[in-house]
Amino acid sequence: MPAATHVQLHPFVRGRFSPLRFDPGSTLSGEEVDVLLDAARHAPSAGNSQPWSFIVGRRGDDVHRRLTAHLARSSSIWVADAGLLLANLAHRHVEDSDFEYSEFAHYDLGQALAHLTFQAYEMGMHVHQFRAFDRAAVADEFQVPPHWEVTTMAAIGVPEAGARQLTGAGTSRERMPLDDITWARAVG
Repeated sequence: MPAATHVQLHPFVRGRFSPLRFDPGSTLSGEEVDVLLDAARHAPSAGNSQPWSFIVGRRGDDVHRRLTAHLARSSSIWVADAGLLLANLAHRHVEDSDFEYSEFAHYDLGQALAHLTFQAYEMGMHVHQFRAFDRAAVADEFQVPPHWEVTTMAAIGVPEAGARQLTGAGTSRERMPLDDITWARAVG
């Protein structure tokens, strides 16, 4: 039997944080945006349903301006400097019905965002996911049909120098102990 090896967390897991300040001089190219979206596209989903979509705004473009118009004051302070802003949508129902499209739509969207977040880290960027915006106004602004749900937003970009030291709602890197997140587990 091989000798036991010391297994460590991936650097992404240890280094990930949600910045409250982005470098306003850093921009994303269209190719970089496509790579991030491609990472989301490759995420697993129930039955390969891929029940997600994104409203994509690069800082300075019309979509970004339209998205930032619906931010809560608390997020408008820091989101505007992110190089990329995404509104994240889940395909909740079959069109013109109350039948669920996928009962796993929110979970699958989360998987897609996790893949995108990992890719952003690989590209030298960080992602701050948040909910401080008017979901109904975004849905109306972009004519999102009722069988889709605007769920969250993600601000993506290069953190400003010193951003890791800034704290605010949702930025703590402290985590509960393993025992507190484990419902049942066989030991041994």
